[in-house]
Amino acid sequence: MAPGKHRVLVVHGPNLNLLGLREPELYGDVRLETIDEGLREAGAALGCAVECRQSNSESEIIGWIHDALEGFDGIVLNPAAYTHTSVAIRDAIAGTGVPTVEVHLTNIHGREDFRRTSLTAPVCLGTIAGFGARSYGLGLRALMDYLKASEPETTQSS
Repeated sequence: MAPGKHRVLVVHGPNLNLLGLREPELYGDVRLETIDEGLREAGAALGCAVECRQSNSESEIIGWIHDALEGFDGIVLNPAAYTHTSVAIRDAIAGTGVPTVEVHLTNIHGREDFRRTSLTAPVCLGTIAGFGARSYGLGLRALMDYLKASEPETTQSS
C-alpha cells in the first residue's frame, strides 16, 4: 500500500446480508455485494483502501471496531437494528476513538418511534441516513474529508 493511503473499514450490521431480498419497498433492490463493490471503487477514487465486512453478531462487530485500532484510519458503520439497542457498540466506538461515520439506508427519524433514537450517533462524527445505498458513499466521502482535513500539513524546505 502506498504511504499516506488511508484504510477504511466498512461494517454492515444485522440482516444487511439480505439486501435486495428483504423489504425492497424500504431498502431497495441493491445487493450488499453491489454496495461493497461501489465502495471499493469510490475508495480508490478518493485515495483510500476499503475493506467491507458484514455480521449479524453484535460481538463480532464490537471485535472489528476494536481491531480497527490496528490498521484502519476510520470506519463507516451501519449498525442496523443495533443502532437502537447496543450500548456495547456505542462504547466500542467511544473506547477506540477511531473516527466513525454512521450510515443508514432509510431515514431512521421518519420511521417507527423506536428507530428514531440512535445510541451510536453521539459517538460518531456524523450520521447520513435516508439516501438508500448512496448513504454509504456519502458516508465514505464525509469520512475521507475528515481524515484529509486532520492530516498534518507538510512543508518543504528549499
